[in-house]
Amino acid sequence: MDLIQIKDLSFSYPAKKDTLKHVNLKVQKGTFTCIVGENGSGKSTLIKCILGLNKGYTGKIKADRRIGYLPQKSHIQTNFPATIEEVVLSGTISNNVRSIFYKKEDKEKAKQVMERLGIYDIRKKCFADLSGGQQQRVLIARALCATKDIIILDEPTNGLDPTIAKQIYELLDKLKTEDKITILMVSHDIERALSYADTVIELSNGEVTFEGTTKDYKKGGAKK
Repeated sequence: MDLIQIKDLSFSYPAKKDTLKHVNLKVQKGTFTCIVGENGSGKSTLIKCILGLNKGYTGKIKADRRIGYLPQKSHIQTNFPATIEEVVLSGTISNNVRSIFYKKEDKEKAKQVMERLGIYDIRKKCFADLSGGQQQRVLIARALCATKDIIILDEPTNGLDPTIAKQIYELLDKLKTEDKITILMVSHDIERALSYADTVIELSNGEVTFEGTTKDYKKGGAKK
């Protein structure tokens, strides 16, 4: 089953034409897929198109409506004045389109996710006081509160110590294998990504130059 299907997707920014050019790809349920490529290749732009954050593209995107999303870390995120619990609970907001209040089931979902990720006991701590690795764990928990099926992450280990980065990858791998969560991740750390991903999508100058298994990618599989 494909959770994401993209056909002939093209997108241009006002100041940069052909950011994405005739992209075709699929993301299958239950896979760990990494999008790789050089800076400026269109990786983050592709993610934003899938999420509906970039408008005005041509082509077709069919994607699960409930996607958990972890964007690239920003200064605002790292200094957000809220508790862990508040940040994680905010992931359920998209489920409450008719209410500004959290429902009982939302609080229970947040509790289960925090327990699963090992942050429930510190849920009252301020998010801004956490280490980079702990903050990413909290933001992954937030993303999981928005979905049962798929989370999309944009450079989740950027700026982290290699040991902490490895722990994040191991966490994502567990979510895939034990919780059946589909993972779609943009990564600049190709070597580590290839240790965990099932599938690789490579972008270059806005075009898909490879889509296939990690095994084939390591072998230098046929380019598209």
